[in-house]
Amino acid sequence: MRHRSLLTVIAAAALLSLTLAGCSGEKAAEKLDPAEGPLAKYMSGIYAGFDEDSVIAQQNEQQELVAVCMSDEGFEYTPADAGQYSGMMGDSVEEYGTEKWVAENGYGMSQSPEQLAAQQEESEAYVDPNQDYLASLSAGEQTAYNEALNGPQPSEEEIADGSYVDSYETAGCYGAAFQEINGDQPSPEDHAAVYDAMSTLYQDLQKTPAIVKLDAEWAACMADAGYATFAKKADAQESIMDAQNALYEDEAGTTPDEKVLADLREQELALAMADFTCAEDVDYTEATTKVQFELEEQFITDHKSELDALIADSEQGK
Repeated sequence: MRHRSLLTVIAAAALLSLTLAGCSGEKAAEKLDPAEGPLAKYMSGIYAGFDEDSVIAQQNEQQELVAVCMSDEGFEYTPADAGQYSGMMGDSVEEYGTEKWVAENGYGMSQSPEQLAAQQEESEAYVDPNQDYLASLSAGEQTAYNEALNGPQPSEEEIADGSYVDSYETAGCYGAAFQEINGDQPSPEDHAAVYDAMSTLYQDLQKTPAIVKLDAEWAACMADAGYATFAKKADAQESIMDAQNALYEDEAGTTPDEKVLADLREQELALAMADFTCAEDVDYTEATTKVQFELEEQFITDHKSELDALIADSEQGK
């Protein structure tokens, strides 16, 4: 959860270059790593990387604090063991974007019956140690319990007029526990200018002459593969997303027919593999990453004072 806004922007840049461009073996060692760009390195003091063990330990600590807080509010609360998710948080990270991953998952939007069954099994395996206690409470007590745990829900008026502010102070025992562990974090509003500039940076990446030319080469390859309607690489994945959204909108909240879902999945797998192959043919990731790194270097020069202020606030737990 920490520094979510900033991480989202930087991660988006990495995924933008990584998506369906995969590499393997010695070839990977020769290529630039989109996740190791100048901006990510500059901001490394804010986020040192993902470590499942430390995340689990932190979540367990948070659960213990929630239990104390809920007791103070007059409720029982049994801490949930985050260790039950061990091994699940980093699933398929190393394989993501490889040819094997794309062949099995496409863009990762649709799922096979086997994948859905596995997800259902994981969901059913989750054990909430508080469900029996919550069920024993009256309706009014359950409402009070949930408000103590998560904070009061905003009213329709607050949502409509924009007066509701989502903060740890209003997030009940969960919010209080998170804040105690992580400290006060910089508000996105305090650094809105640099956040907006970062978002614009990666939007502008796709408009640079080098990437426009690269998209044209990719589009020509896709046309040869039987997909002549895409002008740039992002269009391919977006077409599947649009088709999936339209499918669920047409079904008016009901689950689409299994045959229709299966057909869309086959379309996704075929398109994603063609996309992957053409991206490899034109070396899309390497070329895009080079441009990304150049833009990030200039961004750091142009926004150094703003970035330093954000880093300072983060380190001080402002």
